[in-house]
Amino acid sequence: MEAQNEQRTGLLYGFGAYGIWGLVPLFWPLLKPSGAVEILAHRMVWSLAVVGVALLALRRWGWMRELVRQPRKLGLTALAASIISVNWGLYIWAVNNGAVVEASLGYFINPLVSIAMGVLVLGERLRRAQWVAVGISFAAVLVLAVGYGRPPWISLILACSFATYGLIKKKLNMGGLESLTAETAVLFLPALGYLVWLSVQGQSTFATQGAAHSALLAATGLVTAVPLVFFGAAAIRVPLSTLGLLQYMAPVFQFGLGVLYFHEAMPPERWVGFSLVWAALALLTWDALRTARRSRAVLEAAPVAVTAPAREPA
Repeated sequence: MEAQNEQRTGLLYGFGAYGIWGLVPLFWPLLKPSGAVEILAHRMVWSLAVVGVALLALRRWGWMRELVRQPRKLGLTALAASIISVNWGLYIWAVNNGAVVEASLGYFINPLVSIAMGVLVLGERLRRAQWVAVGISFAAVLVLAVGYGRPPWISLILACSFATYGLIKKKLNMGGLESLTAETAVLFLPALGYLVWLSVQGQSTFATQGAAHSALLAATGLVTAVPLVFFGAAAIRVPLSTLGLLQYMAPVFQFGLGVLYFHEAMPPERWVGFSLVWAALALLTWDALRTARRSRAVLEAAPVAVTAPAREPA
């Protein structure tokens, strides 16, 4: 019963995390007339403030000494921070410039890009279904490139940057709260310096658009930190396969907002391209669930094989 309650709680946290990420396109337009880079800088500064308060409450500071003593790990943290800042900044720009649908495509194809990186960077071997899924996704990108009249650069950069970020995070092996703190700490001074420069130039919107606007800019810290905390709580309570299915919530919500709320154009060739991506993801999900079932069956059968009485030689 306790395990079921824990899993139910984990699912709620997972829905909360991916639900917030899926609905966040509604938030960024509220920050206009701030530009994408100014919003990004505020996000970095206020995120550090939020996670700093969380760490202070939890009294989790010991990992910092260990990180500072490992130059390679510190360098990887700085690299991860730089890559996620590109991802965050481009996503904010895309949402505020009428490209929510194209941005959602980036997170649809992200699992497929991660698989490709596993092959190219880590030397992983793919199952047949995974190869087919990657091939379908490549065809989808070609169809979308024809539809857009250009490659879907926003989608590709978002997917590649987030997949690279995930690869670095895998090597770092740090907790969600700790890694976000380290990354925002690396970004804090450049972000704060940029905001000070904007203020000196008279181009800052923080104190010139009213108290409500300033509060919304400060809320970027919560918008960043809260879903990550929820995700961390979900990750320790539900199976990885369940989290893998939940991750599609965010781009589904984003796509729906782009089409139904922001009324972005969806000509036939884009529907074809997105349909191919969804087919590839469906195949990938089916293959992952089938592999997980086979693995469980092997584990369940293993004790039987060990305890079965040995036959006497004929």
